[in-house]
Amino acid sequence: MSTNDSKKQSNTKMKGKFPKSPKGPKNPLNFYWIYAIIAVILISLSLLELGPSTSKTTYPGFKKMVESGDVDKVIIINYETAKVYIKSDSLKKYKLEEPAIGSNPKTGPHFYFTPPKGDLLTENLDTWQQEYGISYDYVTQDNWTRDILGYLLPFALLIGLWVLLMRRMGGGGGPGGQIFNIGKSKAQLFDKEASVKVTFNDVAGLEEAKEEVQEIVDFLKNPKKYTTLGAKIPKGALLVGPPGTGKTLLAKAVAGEAQVPFFSLSGSDFVEMFVGVGASRVRDLFKQAKEKAPSIIFIDEIDAIGRARGKNPMQGSNDERENTLNQLLTEMDGFGTNTGVILLAATNRADILDRALLRPGRFDRQIHVDLPELEERKEILKVHLKPLKIDKSIDIDFLASQTPGFSGAEIANLCNEAALIAARKKRTEIGRQDFLDAVDRIIAGLEKKSKIITASEKKVIAYHEAGHATVSWLLEHAHPLVKVTIVPRGRSLGAAWYLPEERQITTKKQMLDEMCATLGGRAAEKVIFGEISTGALSDLEKITKQAYAMTTYYGLDEEVGNLSFYDSTGQSDYSFSKPYSDKVAELIDERVSQLIEEMYQRTIQILEENKEKLTELAELLLEREVIFREDLERIFGERPFDKKREAEKELAKAEWERKRNENALPQNGTAATSISEEKPKEDKPEEITSNTDNPTENSKNLNNE
Repeated sequence: MSTNDSKKQSNTKMKGKFPKSPKGPKNPLNFYWIYAIIAVILISLSLLELGPSTSKTTYPGFKKMVESGDVDKVIIINYETAKVYIKSDSLKKYKLEEPAIGSNPKTGPHFYFTPPKGDLLTENLDTWQQEYGISYDYVTQDNWTRDILGYLLPFALLIGLWVLLMRRMGGGGGPGGQIFNIGKSKAQLFDKEASVKVTFNDVAGLEEAKEEVQEIVDFLKNPKKYTTLGAKIPKGALLVGPPGTGKTLLAKAVAGEAQVPFFSLSGSDFVEMFVGVGASRVRDLFKQAKEKAPSIIFIDEIDAIGRARGKNPMQGSNDERENTLNQLLTEMDGFGTNTGVILLAATNRADILDRALLRPGRFDRQIHVDLPELEERKEILKVHLKPLKIDKSIDIDFLASQTPGFSGAEIANLCNEAALIAARKKRTEIGRQDFLDAVDRIIAGLEKKSKIITASEKKVIAYHEAGHATVSWLLEHAHPLVKVTIVPRGRSLGAAWYLPEERQITTKKQMLDEMCATLGGRAAEKVIFGEISTGALSDLEKITKQAYAMTTYYGLDEEVGNLSFYDSTGQSDYSFSKPYSDKVAELIDERVSQLIEEMYQRTIQILEENKEKLTELAELLLEREVIFREDLERIFGERPFDKKREAEKELAKAEWERKRNENALPQNGTAATSISEEKPKEDKPEEITSNTDNPTENSKNLNNE
């Protein structure tokens, strides 16, 4: 008991000291300044001369002094400089420089000049010695300072260049940039003196993930709440999710909320050209963290060093990344103890991480940060709309319904694009149409009204898009239309925007209806013109992938059976063999081709039965270039399926609200995690680029191929 009490007391003392770190001297002695001062002194000695000050004159001026009988003697130094001494009784004739402190102006030398080349000066001095009685002498002096600098300067330049190159190779300045500190950690330390201003209040739409991360921070602030029950703090938490969902923002909030030292760095900071540097930096990082324990380490993009060992296709030599990973595994949970250090990491590629890194004891928790749902998008929009000057007619519920599948980063980009569009149109406020144009800009790309399209091509594009709209409107499980346009955007010559449901599961009938809607463009070309074009490239790519997924992944084909060849571990990415025989592969190809052909004939039949309405819709599209849902209701009438869908959504929403109220958290009034998983999925506009494996991201575009 005494040992535990002493440990608790030591921990409380350590917590009281955090996050202040021991400070060294404010102005440590730097030897480079000493070297610089010595160099300046040596250069000054070589350039300056001590003693009486002398005035400069010329050879003709010196000749006049001699002829006037004022010169006492002349000393020629190294045949470069001649110093003149004036007789004491003739000094009053000349205006001399101010004498140096402590020097006698009568002793001289008083003047100096550069002697002419050749023997002219020597001959004249011999004559003047006999006529005027002056004396002269030739003296050789050694400039030892200049000689020393001449020897040392080349070596100094070479040494300086070598140090500069080594610093560049070591990664620049900082603790890891010096030549002998290349193995030091590059982690940035955040504490009270260098804190992050982001808190959990700034993180919107990540309630479940925020709750789990916040628990770690609360454990550090109030450990008795958990230790009385025998609980231990998690050693590590891995944030997993698509790009832009807020993983790094969540880590910034931890840094802003935690009252302990927070080390932040990227996985690429461990990678270096020298062997052993990565492992050395891992050791140094955990050494610093242990010295400041309790502390938190955050490694962003950990997949840079955490890739599964043995999966690198370029094996055959010593892999520096594997050495770094081995050292990280040892530091996290090896033979030695690692108490008081919590590791946070973020990645969007958890499937390629090493299994030893993901096991409990290293990363006890895997926190999935998924794309925000409707209510979460509303909260994110509220955060990003605060600094904007928006119109009063802006409805956040409408904007949230128009941005399904958007991540937090994409929503922030959407708000910024809307502001740029409003500024481009010289408006004082951001309106609803600006946000709709921003959605189109992000999903489909920039409008290209200047692209030259012939009348015949434009007609084909119009019927192609009208075919998509017609089939999607008439089939029950196809996604309802929002608008259709034949204005080129990005790489597409035309596009149709849908409002698909965010489904948790998708039935075979739903997928078949979606395939028919996707084939509506090519089928319309066949029905109207009797020939097909290359404009359905993306449509064919999408349905081919979808048909293969139905057959080989989801087990939705009767002849292939309830088999799935999907490998969730990612091992098949590095394998050249298929998990089925050639006979099964032939059967799969046959069934996929048969399925697509059946859906194509079904689509043609639907368009043949509604050929007049298809033509009317296409002609309207040619006239306006953009048509909306109201135009289809006027031509085809209201969809009977929408009323049933709205009724189901209202019932699901009411049930979800009831469960949320029953299981609401008393702290902040948010629903529990289990209830959030039952939250009904909302509609989302369809994106231009498709992902066949995820039925909620179906898309359509007409490529100029």
